[in-house]
Amino acid sequence: MATNFKNFLDVITYFQNPQFATDYLISMRWDGHVTCVFCGHDKVYLLKGKTKRFKCCKCRNQFSATKGSIFENSAVPLCKWFAAVYLMANHKKGISSLQLSRDLSVTQRTAWFMLQRIRFAFANKTFEKLSGVVECDETYAGGHVKNQHYEKRINKHIVKQGLSEKTAVFAMLQRGGEVVAFNVGTNPNTELLQPIINGATNTDTTIVTDGFGAYRGLNKSRKHEVVNHSQDEFVRGDFHTNSVEGFFSQLKRSIYGIYHSVSPKHLHRYVDETAYRYNTRQTTDLNRFDLSLSRTHNKRLTYKELTGKK
Repeated sequence: MATNFKNFLDVITYFQNPQFATDYLISMRWDGHVTCVFCGHDKVYLLKGKTKRFKCCKCRNQFSATKGSIFENSAVPLCKWFAAVYLMANHKKGISSLQLSRDLSVTQRTAWFMLQRIRFAFANKTFEKLSGVVECDETYAGGHVKNQHYEKRINKHIVKQGLSEKTAVFAMLQRGGEVVAFNVGTNPNTELLQPIINGATNTDTTIVTDGFGAYRGLNKSRKHEVVNHSQDEFVRGDFHTNSVEGFFSQLKRSIYGIYHSVSPKHLHRYVDETAYRYNTRQTTDLNRFDLSLSRTHNKRLTYKELTGKK
């Protein structure tokens, strides 16, 4: 579907018409050829009615454009969903649920749920193995125990105050390519990190890391270059971890500047959001918006799955 969007104002003006929003979603999702969301059959026909619905010639099930997408069973109109996707994808540090609730005139709880569904769509569930020179590093997200409220600290028998309550984020960045990042819990070690590296990279890949002990022995399966930060070595020829540390700086700027507090339970979604925005940094805002809509036909994330509550 050809459009001439130039900015966010053009987007929200165009999609005020619900039919235009539905047609655009169909175009982004199926690229002009609708297939059944139940059985995948490629022969479906359009039903008559005010709202566009389709029926499969094989399984005879009916479905709409939002079926099987993050928009399914949502009372929020598509125009507001599209505005949220555009803002989420193109704001360099993201957007908070409080700000989005004010922008879209929805409750903060609704805005938070919308953003979490969009992050779920952004997640890179499948990726090609990394090759060439790959930088690997880890960082920690979370606050100090001593800064927590007394009622949260009272039952925690923790001696150390530093990283004891922080969650590690591990990232691999291919030079000139994409970054892949994971939430790896509170104790990243050799048994955890090295299988991830070996599974995500080709055997001829050159891995560049710092001197963290979890990477020792990696040279048995990959070419391994170590930049020893403890000895004030940060660059050695073409080997450094500056690029992946740049990705971490974007993640932390989002958390500190926009979200302020992220629980370990949901941290991986914020990591996915930052990685998606980093990997599409060379595209235009409109192309990123279209790409984002094309990824929304994931299994929808329910509120119960997200929070564990009914």
